[in-house]
Amino acid sequence: MDGKTIFIVTLASLFSLIGTMIGASLGIIIKKPSKNSIGNINGFASGVMLSVVMMDLIPEAISKITIFYTMFFCIIGILTVMLIDVLTGDKGKYFSSSHLKIAFMASLGLMLHNFPEGIIMGAGFLAYKTLGIKMSLIIAIHDIPEGIAVSAPLMVTRTRPFKIMLYALITAFPTVIGSWIGVYIGNISKVVLGECLGMASGIMLYVVFGQMIPESLNIGKKIKVTLSILLGIILGIVITNVL
Repeated sequence: MDGKTIFIVTLASLFSLIGTMIGASLGIIIKKPSKNSIGNINGFASGVMLSVVMMDLIPEAISKITIFYTMFFCIIGILTVMLIDVLTGDKGKYFSSSHLKIAFMASLGLMLHNFPEGIIMGAGFLAYKTLGIKMSLIIAIHDIPEGIAVSAPLMVTRTRPFKIMLYALITAFPTVIGSWIGVYIGNISKVVLGECLGMASGIMLYVVFGQMIPESLNIGKKIKVTLSILLGIILGIVITNVL
């Protein structure tokens, strides 16, 4: 694990934090973003993520380990993030009256969620650098609604914008730590790297189908959310073939 790789991965993971900071900024500016806006952003991000999982992560994992082991570790990833989801509870209802509790639960859940995202990114860079770049872009897009989830409830409680941005940064920082661990684990062998990519695929599939799409359809207009998902899938296909 050379210093250059760590440096590049660190820069990419820091870039992915931009999504959270943009989301937090939107929460501060808009104060109470519409459910439709959050639903459309979530739908778009889920489409991009789905394309990259199906066209990049899973094929790359299969090339390093067999399809059987890829599916096995994919299931492990699904079960892992499902457990995190159960432990953190329902943090998707941004517009409840208990705003501080919402912000706290959102921050706690997102910190736990951002850690495996970092591992995904670190393992992606070891597979090949363009995959890591794709993952950092996807995570940045995906984290925009997360930044809104943290900042919007705090704006209602009249928390200072500087503190809100600081809280958003702290919430996103586990991505950086996770990326270092992903590089270390994936650097052990190609088999371990394939296992990491398999788990990463499972994590992202659960997040897409178990959280993002249902929540998007629940809070947004179905036609617009569907179009956002399809647009995200198209962009994801472009990303996987251009980068």
